[in-house]
Amino acid sequence: MEMQFDKIPVEYLQKLTDGLRTQEQTLEVRLPEGMPDIGRVLGSWGQVIVRGKEWNGDHMAVSCGVMVWILYTPENEEGVRSVEAWIPFSVKWELPESLYDGKMLVSSLLKSVDARSISARKLMVRATLDVSGEAWVSDKAQVATPGQLPEDMEILTATYPMLLPKETGEKAFLLEEQLNAPGGAKPEKLLYYCLQPEIMEKKVMAGKLVFRGNASLHILYRGDDNRLYSCDYDLPFSQYVDLEGEYSQDASVCVRLCVTSLDVLLDENGALQVKAGLLGQFLLYDREMVTVAEDAYSPCRSVVLQEETLYLPSVLDQIGQNVQAEQFVQADAQQVVDLAFYPVYVQPRPSDTGVEMPMHGHFQMLYYNPEGELCCTQTPWEGSWIIAASQDSIVSPQRFLAGKPQAVPGPGTVKLRGEINAAAVVTSGQGIPTVSGIEAGEAEKPDANRPSLILCRKGNRRLWDVAKENSSTVETILSANHLDAEPEDSRVLLIPVK
Repeated sequence: MEMQFDKIPVEYLQKLTDGLRTQEQTLEVRLPEGMPDIGRVLGSWGQVIVRGKEWNGDHMAVSCGVMVWILYTPENEEGVRSVEAWIPFSVKWELPESLYDGKMLVSSLLKSVDARSISARKLMVRATLDVSGEAWVSDKAQVATPGQLPEDMEILTATYPMLLPKETGEKAFLLEEQLNAPGGAKPEKLLYYCLQPEIMEKKVMAGKLVFRGNASLHILYRGDDNRLYSCDYDLPFSQYVDLEGEYSQDASVCVRLCVTSLDVLLDENGALQVKAGLLGQFLLYDREMVTVAEDAYSPCRSVVLQEETLYLPSVLDQIGQNVQAEQFVQADAQQVVDLAFYPVYVQPRPSDTGVEMPMHGHFQMLYYNPEGELCCTQTPWEGSWIIAASQDSIVSPQRFLAGKPQAVPGPGTVKLRGEINAAAVVTSGQGIPTVSGIEAGEAEKPDANRPSLILCRKGNRRLWDVAKENSSTVETILSANHLDAEPEDSRVLLIPVK
C-alpha cells in the first residue's frame, strides 16, 4: 500500500549566479587648451558611478565608469593643476538559463587608479574596478508532509525555523545640498571630490522597508593662499520602500548603495552645490517554519520509506565586522593634505578555523614636505578576517566599505589607519533528509509468544530509536515510565510492546 504525502509549497528567492568581475581600462587624456604642460604627475583619484543595470534573459550587465582626477605640477610654473576624465566600464554575467523575470544586485569598488605622462600634453590613465553581481529569481520548493495515515503508523517530524530570502528590489533617490564654505582658506578651485554612502539603520515594518544613512562627501581644493586642503561633509538621508509582501518581526534586510551620479560645484563665495544620485538595493529575509518528516515505522507492518533531500537557501548567520587596517610609510610629512584608502573585494577560502576572508588594499597620501614641496606616495596593506563557519557553509560577502582614514605624522614616518566595514551572510550548504512517501505492507497479527513488556537500557539513543527497535511507541514508553521528556542515558526503561 502506497501512502502519498501532501506537498506544501515554500516560496523563496534563488540566487542564480554570483560573480566578482575585475576589469581594467586605460584611457589617453589630452590636456585641454589653456592648461600648462605637464611637469610631474602627483597622483590620481576616482569615483565609481553606476549608470545602469540590464537583465536580458540569458545574461545581465552593468554599465558604469570611473570619474578620474589627475593632479600634476606644471613644467616651469608654480602651483597644481587638476585634469578630469571619464573611463567607461561595461560588465557582463552569463546566466545558466534564459529567464526574463529576475532581479539583480550590484556593488562596486575602485581597486586602483593611476596616471603617467606620455608627453608634455598627454596622460595615460588606468583604472581597475571590482564589480560584484548577483542574479535572483523566484523559486518554490515542495515540502512533503504526511497526509492521512493508518493509526499504527508512527511519524517522526522536525520543524526548522529557516531564514529565507524572500524579496529584492531597489529605490533610487536624489540628494541635493548647499554646503557652506569650509573654514580657513577660501576655496578657489575644486581638485577632486568623492562620495561614500553608508547605511546606518534599516528596519522592516510589515509591508515597508525603512532605511537611513549618511553620505560622506570628501573634497580636495586649492585655497586662496595657493595651498591644498581637504575637508569632509556629512549628507544624511532617510528613505522608505513599499514592499510587495508583508513580513514578520523576524524579517531582516541587507541594503547596498551605489552612486549613480555626482556633481559638485563651487560658487564665487566658496560654497558648494551638491547633487548626487543614489540607488539603494535591498535583499529581504524572513523566517519560515518548515516541518518535514524525518522517519516513519509501524509496530505491526513492514514499511519502506521513500526519501529525498530538501535544499533551501537558509541563512545560518549574518555577520558584521570592522577590520582595522594599519600601515607605516616612510615620509617626512610636515602636513598631510589628503589620505585615501582603497580596499578591494575578497573571495572566501577555507581555513583551519573556519572561512578566511583575505583582505588587501592600499593607502594614497598627499602631503607637504618640510621644504613646502607637494608629494604623493602609495603603500600597500594586507589583512584577513576569519569567520567561524563549517566547511559545508556558503559565505557570501555582502558589504565592503572603507571608513574615513587617518594619518598620524611622526619623525620620518607616518602612521596610516583605515577601517573596513565588512559584512557576510553564511548560508547552509547542506540539504535536509526527508521522508516523501511510504510503502507499507498489510497489518500483521502480533506474535503470541512475544512478551508484552521488556526492559531496555536507553544508552545514547533517542526514545524514537528505542521504540522503533522494539515495536513500541514513544508515547507508550513515556506513559509506562512516568516520563514527560527524554530520560538520562543510563535509565533502564519499561517497554510496552505491541
